[in-house]
Amino acid sequence: MTTAEQPADDRPAEAPDSAPADGSASGQLTDEEARQSIGAGGIDRKKTIIGAIVAVVFLAIVFTRVIPQIGSYSEAADYISAMSALAIAGLVAATIWYLFVYGWPFVAATPGLRYKEGFIVNQSAFAVSNGIPAGGAFGLGLQYAQLTSYQATPTVATAAIGATGLWSVFVTLFLPVTGILALTLSGEAAGNYVLGAVIGVVVLVVVVGLFAIILRSESNAEKVGNWADKVVNGVIHKFKKDTTLDIKGQILKLRHDIVELVARRWHVITLSQIAVSWSQFLILYMALLGVTKDVGMPTIWIAYGCWAISQLGIMIPVTPGGLGTVDAVLIGLLTTFGVDNGAATAADLVWRAASYIPQMAIGLIMIFYWRWDINRRRRKAEKAAAA
Repeated sequence: MTTAEQPADDRPAEAPDSAPADGSASGQLTDEEARQSIGAGGIDRKKTIIGAIVAVVFLAIVFTRVIPQIGSYSEAADYISAMSALAIAGLVAATIWYLFVYGWPFVAATPGLRYKEGFIVNQSAFAVSNGIPAGGAFGLGLQYAQLTSYQATPTVATAAIGATGLWSVFVTLFLPVTGILALTLSGEAAGNYVLGAVIGVVVLVVVVGLFAIILRSESNAEKVGNWADKVVNGVIHKFKKDTTLDIKGQILKLRHDIVELVARRWHVITLSQIAVSWSQFLILYMALLGVTKDVGMPTIWIAYGCWAISQLGIMIPVTPGGLGTVDAVLIGLLTTFGVDNGAATAADLVWRAASYIPQMAIGLIMIFYWRWDINRRRRKAEKAAAA
């Protein structure tokens, strides 16, 4: 977004605690530098088309071949049609709560941003990222444009986008660990999951520990970067002699972008991201209650464990939001723990529909509203200047 597109606002250009990412005036990024930093500078059309084709083929295989092997669409339709009015009301309430919570991550990560603005940013990005092939880069660009239109500087906007994305990855790694612990507490074949829980906790501690070391000082970041360069490039060079990754440079850039923000707001960023994930689980739990009517309903520990472990499918970057991968794993785990095939499939489909369709619709509305709003405020500012 160009400077001319910045709407007038009654707030200062930068919130009082919106310090540069490195804590100095020299750390301020230009608009072009900020866009390049978050990977929103351009789109590779060829890769986008190929990615879209791969995603469509993958989804077709999962939903027409894989899921029918572990679930039943016909039985799922029967379960869904038999849901009571009370169950539907509970599902609607859970969905509304989820949508409300979904507006907080960027409020937590962007000093001075109001809830309404954070809601617009996150919902708009969801619609773009999940509604078009390879929409992630488009989503990043939209987030940046919207944040800067709300008077965030390029430096602050970049830090917020980087921290929010990184914390989303942390939570995705955190959820399966809690899921395994939940299945262990359920008492259902607990011995099969204790080792997995221990391994998961160790991996999570190592990842978070390395991140803490990187943030602590630039010298630590350089040491971790040198080690990562040596290990990763050592493996790559065994297969591709002429390929070298600058992992150290990426680590230093990441630290530079978000260190100040994370130092001040890590706790609220963490809480907001976990709240979003757990609110999505609430939708699934209400769906399970609705389709099973307490007959064959799994305990909350089993329901949560299956859902949390299935979130690992999000890390497979074939489809947006783990669509297909998460569903297949979730249905498979639920049936493994005694949920009827049709009920498990029904719960997954209801969960997907409730957490996807409303967000897509709201996201599209927010995009159009944002464009209308900044144009309205610009015209208002021009009239005031001309008076």
